[in-house]
Amino acid sequence: MNYDRTPFETDKPGEECGVFGAYDFDGHDISSSIYYGLFALQHRGQESCGIAVSDTEGPKGKVDYYKDMGLVNEVFDEERLNRLHGNIGVGHVRYSTAGASNRENAQPLIIHYIKGTLAVAHNGNLTNSAELRSEFELSGAIFHSTSDTEVIAYAITRERLSSDSIEQAVEQTMDRLKGAYSLVVMSPRKLIAARDPQGFRPLCIGELPDGSGWAFASESCALDAVGAKFVRDVKPGEIVIADRNGLRSIEDHCGTAPHTMCVFEYIYFARPDSIIEGTCVHEA
Repeated sequence: MNYDRTPFETDKPGEECGVFGAYDFDGHDISSSIYYGLFALQHRGQESCGIAVSDTEGPKGKVDYYKDMGLVNEVFDEERLNRLHGNIGVGHVRYSTAGASNRENAQPLIIHYIKGTLAVAHNGNLTNSAELRSEFELSGAIFHSTSDTEVIAYAITRERLSSDSIEQAVEQTMDRLKGAYSLVVMSPRKLIAARDPQGFRPLCIGELPDGSGWAFASESCALDAVGAKFVRDVKPGEIVIADRNGLRSIEDHCGTAPHTMCVFEYIYFARPDSIIEGTCVHEA
């Protein structure tokens, strides 16, 4: 549901959002890499952007972040990037596919809850967002934005209360989500990527230079921008976890729905030099 838009605005063509996440195992600040990744994804959203980072060796729950309306190079300068300290982080460029165009809906969304802190960046649209939002509000949830992302974040945190890990909470949340979602989620010690079972929106995996860590991005052009090596696409329905033990995945939702990626990714949304599902966008 588009909460604060007229039908004419809803029907107007527009770019999709872009997500980027990175985890540097060597402990180096990752904010500049996220900046360049988002800059490469600027074509996917020009209304707002944001970066959230954390130190995996530091106190749990401490997140440095900044987000605002505008282009990546307008919102972030060297001084602001230097204030974002951490070796794990997520970033987002936004086009308001659902929710009003304002600072409250800018991402990543930072959630502080009883089990810790999460930062969530999302590309896509849920078809059951209004239904879930109403259910959560009736159980006492208070929403601060009108975006689908806050619905997803609330669902994850609620599942986390009764699950053994954040990746298990994401897996259980996927049982409830309908529609398009490519997610990058940062917990204090893990970076998680998840893609809906139909694979509507793209999401790929990259290895940082010298094998120093991992990156997740909406398009491979963002990996190129930070010198990361493209590894593969996240499979539809797959959850990929990057932590100190390396890279692993959960594929319980893979193959549960036909792969129906949006054709507009190849002809309108994605950058021509990106490779999506093994195909160069320019050639497609």
